Amino acid sequence: MIRHIPLNVGLALAGAVVLAGAFFLLALRQRKKKSAAEIERLRRMDINRRGRITAGYIADLAESGDPPATMMIYRYEVSGVAYEVGQDVTLLPTIASSARRLLGHLASVKYDTRNPANSIVVCEDWCGISAREMKPWDGPAAERRGAGDAEEA
Repeated sequence: MIRHIPLNVGLALAGAVVLAGAFFLLALRQRKKKSAAEIERLRRMDINRRGRITAGYIADLAESGDPPATMMIYRYEVSGVAYEVGQDVTLLPTIASSARRLLGHLASVKYDTRNPANSIVVCEDWCGISAREMKPWDGPAAERRGAGDAEEA
């Protein structure tokens, strides 16, 4: 003998299933999406973790936008192919403040072996620019003091 569920119980169960589905879709939709800055940070960290290093140099600097963004342009070569790439260093204040002094300087470049155009010269845990070149320049007096110290030694 087959028992029938009363109509009001069946409608209540169907309503509960629809409500649970709607709640699930809403929760899935409102799940926090990563910001562009977070996606870029994760890209840098991934290249730092598994990238290879090659020699390159800082070729140019581009500043634009509001708020201002600092884009460091660098060049390097992998397997005979030359690359010119830009990296936004705005969120890396030590590099962003030193960027003008770094033009023309050599740098180590980490690149993705599967896509060599995907590369970095700096990230939160690694820097391909020597610390000496990032020191603030104190002017000609500091250079004279440094030269005098070298002569005395």
